[in-house]
Amino acid sequence: MSENRNYDPNWQQTYSSMICSAKQAVSHIKPGHRIFIGTGCAEPLQLVQALTDRAGELVDTEIIHLLTFGKAPYAQKQLYDNFRVNSFFIAQNVRDIIQEGFGDYTPIFLSDIPRLFNSGQLPLDAAFIQVSLPDERGMCSLGISVDIVKSAAENASLVIAQVNAQMPRTLGDCFLHVHDMDYLVPVDEPLLEIHPIETTEVTRHIGENIASLVEDGSTIELGIGRIPQAVLEFLKTKKDLGIHTEMFTDAIIDLIESGVITGNRKSLDRNKIVASFCLGTKKLYDYIDNNDKFSLRPTEYVNDPFVISQQNKMVAVNVALEVDLTGQICADSLGNKFFSGIGGQVDFNRGAARSEGGKAIIAMPSTAKKGSISRIVCQLSPGAGVVTTRGDVHYVVTEYGVAYLHGKSVQERVMALISIAHPDYREQLLKQAIEAKYVRSEMADIEGKIKLLPPEELKASYLLPDGTQLNFRTIRPTDETKVKDLFYHLSRQTIYYRYASHLKRLPQKQIQDFVYIDHRHDVAVVGTLPEAYGDEIVAVGRYYLNEHTNRAEVAFVVRDAWQNRGIGKFMLKHLMTIARRNGIAGFTAEVLRENKAMQAVLKKAPCNVTANLSEGVFSFELTFE
Repeated sequence: MSENRNYDPNWQQTYSSMICSAKQAVSHIKPGHRIFIGTGCAEPLQLVQALTDRAGELVDTEIIHLLTFGKAPYAQKQLYDNFRVNSFFIAQNVRDIIQEGFGDYTPIFLSDIPRLFNSGQLPLDAAFIQVSLPDERGMCSLGISVDIVKSAAENASLVIAQVNAQMPRTLGDCFLHVHDMDYLVPVDEPLLEIHPIETTEVTRHIGENIASLVEDGSTIELGIGRIPQAVLEFLKTKKDLGIHTEMFTDAIIDLIESGVITGNRKSLDRNKIVASFCLGTKKLYDYIDNNDKFSLRPTEYVNDPFVISQQNKMVAVNVALEVDLTGQICADSLGNKFFSGIGGQVDFNRGAARSEGGKAIIAMPSTAKKGSISRIVCQLSPGAGVVTTRGDVHYVVTEYGVAYLHGKSVQERVMALISIAHPDYREQLLKQAIEAKYVRSEMADIEGKIKLLPPEELKASYLLPDGTQLNFRTIRPTDETKVKDLFYHLSRQTIYYRYASHLKRLPQKQIQDFVYIDHRHDVAVVGTLPEAYGDEIVAVGRYYLNEHTNRAEVAFVVRDAWQNRGIGKFMLKHLMTIARRNGIAGFTAEVLRENKAMQAVLKKAPCNVTANLSEGVFSFELTFE
């Protein structure tokens, strides 16, 4: 226990008239009552067991809760006439009974639940909660679970509190006075613990992809699950991150101690880690005990999209079970079987989307059931519910990359999502998309290429003299529109130098051939600037291999405003690195006599260079050592 908690050492004498055993407290529950049970690892286990022991005396008793991790002895078929479970979020302990039709699920945005209680739409006869010991003023902390517990306690007709000497005294808007409760049940027992989830190779790739979207100074929300926690592993090089999230785990501690999480740049609650509950081990509970870095607040504040949107660079990370090719996100059901819940996904997704520089991210593995089914589908499974609509979705992330969908056409969405699907399902998804008329029929021409993946990408970055950083990566199918945009922003002279003709348009077939490549014979890299809506391409470099000579023809183009800044020179070296890795002997290039800048770049290449002029065109040969 932390020092200076100012607990009232005589609290049991002070409030002796309110103290009783769990059995005595739950004796006040009547048949037909609606009872709220506290959330997560703060579930009051003794009260729950005492209530279940009275099952034979109670009928039509409704159990309301958000998410519980302890045993749910009331959630049994044989007790259906006694206890009816109604959950706002489905945890494993009640999943079977709900899926079998002996329990119920109320789909609702987490931010809306307190309003159900406050308005009387869902009146509560009793609330079973767990709190810390009272301080000298009679104030008890709700500890590790504030969320909807505070609202439930404030609105229930009867409040029974399990007062646990081992509940940490968290700070923030998380206190109730003893006299706001009716019965106090003293206990001194360990809280439920949730141990860190081990990451997998897939979740690590997803975590790394998500972390690449997080800028220094961002405020982040990480939902429940293996993927959000995997993200934390890849945030160790970030600076001045803030936290505004529904929940957190032990994984947050290292990032606080290493100085990654400071909250120094938060727009609201600066320097505070704001959350509504936590799931962890005793190590975490001891860490947050009386720790003024943390502010535990109710759901109606933490999950309010308006509050979330006021954080600059708000990054929300939530998970999905399935997404269709138009961007509809299913997160609470497997077909017609309810699996989890809406939770705070929509609250945070909408809040982050409206944040200045914010990013709303939905993440999932590309497959399920050991790779036997694709989570990216042409149409959602029959009965699957849409949690985040296609109009609300922004980023979708799998282990194969990032798809940015907001403001994109259906065809653009389809190709973006297929590009981050598992390779085994890409051709099938493309065929289904063509049949559904989501994409043009001529897209069938790329079926043999859509499955191909680039090798482990040789990423690179180039720092310009003015401090701007360009990131280089291999080209992706999702770059089709960006390549077209680059072309139409080139000057006539640049187009002539690059294509040796005065092209006025790039045929669709040529663009498709450009972005759907085999990554050895044809290699293309793009130089990009990060934007909230996705990368902006400012340079493209490519080589085409002639297998008879084992040499590749190289060419590149840089947006006019970015020329004469060393980008071409850097891009040539980067392409040479990739070519050498692929065992290619050298490059060739055809350059117009007027194109002095390209000639200068090639002549200074770090290899053996020869050039011959014929009919106004220089033929370069670059031989690698």
